[in-house]
Amino acid sequence: MRHLPLLAALIAAPLAPAAAATHVLNPTPQTVAWGHYDAADKPVLTISSGDTVVMHSLLTNSPAGLEQAGVAAADVEPALRAVFDGVPLSARGPGGHILTGPIAIAGAEPGDTLEVRIRKIDLAIPYAYNGFRFGAGFLTDDFPYRRTKIVPLDRQRMVGRFAPGIEVPLAPFFGSMGVAPPPAFGRIDSAPPTIAGGNMDLKHLVAGTTLFLPVHVPGALFQAGDGHAAQGNGEVDITALETSLIGTFEFILHKKVATPYPRAETPDAYIAMGFDDDLSNATRKAIRNMIDFLVTAKGMSRDDAYMLVSVAGDVEITQLVDRNKGVHVVMKKTLFLNR
Repeated sequence: MRHLPLLAALIAAPLAPAAAATHVLNPTPQTVAWGHYDAADKPVLTISSGDTVVMHSLLTNSPAGLEQAGVAAADVEPALRAVFDGVPLSARGPGGHILTGPIAIAGAEPGDTLEVRIRKIDLAIPYAYNGFRFGAGFLTDDFPYRRTKIVPLDRQRMVGRFAPGIEVPLAPFFGSMGVAPPPAFGRIDSAPPTIAGGNMDLKHLVAGTTLFLPVHVPGALFQAGDGHAAQGNGEVDITALETSLIGTFEFILHKKVATPYPRAETPDAYIAMGFDDDLSNATRKAIRNMIDFLVTAKGMSRDDAYMLVSVAGDVEITQLVDRNKGVHVVMKKTLFLNR
């Protein structure tokens, strides 16, 4: 089967019904995957290509942890308490993210591509937290202790009040969006991003962006969480402005169009990604994935594609702290006169 990346997935005729439906998926003990992506998980919702899902996700912290950091007990989401009380320990892990889903897309099969159109992202609560702890983050020796900061979110002005005289502009996105990995992977930790997506922590994935994911199992099994109100490239202390989000996603299935690696498209740019424990290898993967995209979707020679990445592509570090480091290459659409 020929592997056609991003633009080819857009061109290919999608599988979509005549009348699309809108579904609502809220987090409950029965509708979350705690800390993992797993091909063996059963879907909590099955939809058709073309359908939209309004999905509520929970931040990655405990009620007790939030209260210890200064959140009033009344301001902790009841859904978060219900999930902590209702999900048995045997169903948790190996990671810590509380992911809503998985969602099955009817007719999805290995070798297809799932297009996820991020239509809207709303803040679910008026606060976020940032925290670091010993043994995690990038400067582990410099900060051998734990600290958590609660940051109030101004939803009218869309800023986070980080400290007196410091406001952080908000650009909400889901740190983790992915599908089930190949069955041979088994249950994988939600922390490191993989070929199935997952904890990519790519701050470009805001409302208006489209994500393309390879399908590895029947139904694809999409799930999302790890909401971020804002994040810097690198996410160096291991967290962003962590919060709960409500995302509106439209799902389009592209049959027999294989995307070997997650890709994204913003209104202004194409984005290729690379994940690896070694930062240099992650960078090589991201550059090669952009070259493959330019060759297949833009008809360029590999030599010219490599040159174009060097003269006009931006190679950026997505995150440094999730075991598999993330690198992405951004290529502006304005470069292509016949886009």
